Amino acid sequence: MSTLRLTRPDDWHLHLRDGAALKAVLPFTAARFARAIVMPNLTPPVTSTAQARAYRERILAAVPGGAHFEPLMTLYLTDHTTREELSAARASGFIHGVKLYPAGATTHSEAGVTDVARLDGVLEHMAELDLVLQVHGEVTDAAVDVFEREARFIEAVLQPLAERHPRLRIVFEHITTKAALQFVLGARAGIAATVTPQHLLMNRNALFEGGLRPHHYCLPVLKSEPHRAALLEAVAGGTPRLFLGTDSAPHARNTKEVACGCAGIFSAHAGIELYAEAFEAAGALGKLEGFAAFHGADFYRLPRNRDTLTLSREPWQVPAHYPYGTDVLVPLRALGRIPWRVVPSA
Repeated sequence: MSTLRLTRPDDWHLHLRDGAALKAVLPFTAARFARAIVMPNLTPPVTSTAQARAYRERILAAVPGGAHFEPLMTLYLTDHTTREELSAARASGFIHGVKLYPAGATTHSEAGVTDVARLDGVLEHMAELDLVLQVHGEVTDAAVDVFEREARFIEAVLQPLAERHPRLRIVFEHITTKAALQFVLGARAGIAATVTPQHLLMNRNALFEGGLRPHHYCLPVLKSEPHRAALLEAVAGGTPRLFLGTDSAPHARNTKEVACGCAGIFSAHAGIELYAEAFEAAGALGKLEGFAAFHGADFYRLPRNRDTLTLSREPWQVPAHYPYGTDVLVPLRALGRIPWRVVPSA
């Protein structure tokens, strides 16, 4: 197959940052995806409907001319989120979920939730409003091995939460392990997960190829080959419980190549092309459209897109970096090659 035409996809987990950073990265996403769930972990975090509205306006102002892109906004869940704020979010029409970051779990998660069990009243109200809970699924206990934090989170937090709130729709973000697959695929109705391109294409060896590779460092961290292979097999099987979420997370090079670098991989420059590479490797290109364009829209109860996107099998070399404010941004596969290319619309 040399050409692949898809219903235009959506990105159900994306970091756009703000200001100059937003203007630098948004064109990559807008060229590929019709919509994206935008993460709220700015500094300060997006905790109110008013803040989400203002952020949405800044995103729309940064959309390149001629592009058609809709940001789907989220709120940042804290220990102090109120039912009234959730009601306002639901009434807004542009907020589609609430993000649970365990405090300290990842970038800009310091204001996150310290004990989710204390928020049962808020979560029950979310279920009544039919607001989706989006979960960063890792425990933050320093005594837990970094490669086991996702599995421990399922046992200690997510499984009990799902049982306590049987009507709450939950997206388990950027899953990385067999344990997460087992949980999602065997869960009650209303539970799904996003899967990133890096967790389909790379295992933890990629962190050490020819030396320490800071631009391959993300959270949840890359896992061993059996976990990567299991994820790829699952998405290739076409289950509607799994859908596209790049978790593209831009950081300036000078914040990655330091003694204590930021977690996050920038993949928006090839946000659909990398998935095509993974699905082709699995012999499942025919399943890519459902994963990229149907499953997420159906879960979020939004209409499927009607326009299309075309990929051509034309290998191209990724630049060493892209402009990013006063610094540069190193993309996934920098100076490497990607076999698929988006064909511009006529």
